[in-house]
Amino acid sequence: MNRTDRLYAIVEELRAVAPRPRSAAWLADRFEVSRRTVERDIGALQQAGVPVWAEPGRTGGYCLDRGRTLPPVNFSPDEAVAVAVALGDLAGTPFAGPGGTALRKILAAMRDDDASAAHDLAARVHLLGGRPAAPPVPAVLADAITSRRVLRLRYIDRAGAATTRDVEPLGFVRSTTAWYLLGWCRLRDAVRAFRLDRVDRVTATSERAPHRVVRPEDVQVPEGDLRTLTLL
Repeated sequence: MNRTDRLYAIVEELRAVAPRPRSAAWLADRFEVSRRTVERDIGALQQAGVPVWAEPGRTGGYCLDRGRTLPPVNFSPDEAVAVAVALGDLAGTPFAGPGGTALRKILAAMRDDDASAAHDLAARVHLLGGRPAAPPVPAVLADAITSRRVLRLRYIDRAGAATTRDVEPLGFVRSTTAWYLLGWCRLRDAVRAFRLDRVDRVTATSERAPHRVVRPEDVQVPEGDLRTLTLL
């Protein structure tokens, strides 16, 4: 976990238990860093204006101002397990990491008895078979759309030929068999879809990608009709 993600996760952890404190030792163990690193992170959050303060005493720790936190998300045990089942197919996709983070946030925000019931229900759900294990998507590739950095890819095509390309990330496409990065390929001077499992190496450049509009007919993934994801 990089520092930016850890700072966000610390805030979410403190928000979930507010107004109760979390000790530096507990946070260090949770995020697998030293206590000194936690103290530096808390200092950075305070300098950024996050309402975190230290509560002294044997049972003290770091607290987040309850008046400036969101109310708990009241997921039922059934809803939490439904989300876990849905997230189970995210391995090898750009959203596997955020999916795991989302589930941890849901469980952290639930009441202790509901969280316990969710774990009990999950232990009674059995999954038979499934997709072959997929390699994790590199973080720089998973974050490509939100970071909008031009990527340098070493890409292996279906014939096994390798090329190095600078690509402006435009979106992701899921077909029936694979996930693709949709991008403006500067080598081909056109929109191209790159299968994530054929990206051999990827780095993010310092250049910010310009805004481009993609039409459905520009997407060359010949597997069914293209539709855009919507949030209900």
